[in-house]
Amino acid sequence: MALNGLRSSASKILTSLPNSGARSFHASGVKRMGGHGHDEPAYIHAKHMYNLDQMKHQKIKVTLGVLTAFSIGVAVPIIAVVFQQKKTASA
Repeated sequence: MALNGLRSSASKILTSLPNSGARSFHASGVKRMGGHGHDEPAYIHAKHMYNLDQMKHQKIKVTLGVLTAFSIGVAVPIIAVVFQQKKTASA
């Protein structure tokens, strides 16, 4: 019974809204890609996106990336242990 009252009040509110285009609910159509969609020039994973041989300044970028990942992998656990030991020592 209460559900019917809620439904009628909700329908009254929705019908009282103005019929402007800015306040209407609508669903947009599905955008379809031609074929498999992998040959579009704007596709995020382009055919030659991961050609590391053609990267400019490849040695410095790869070296910095590896060193950064290694440093984070070493530093985070050390910082976590030091933080936990400080917390335990103060209690």
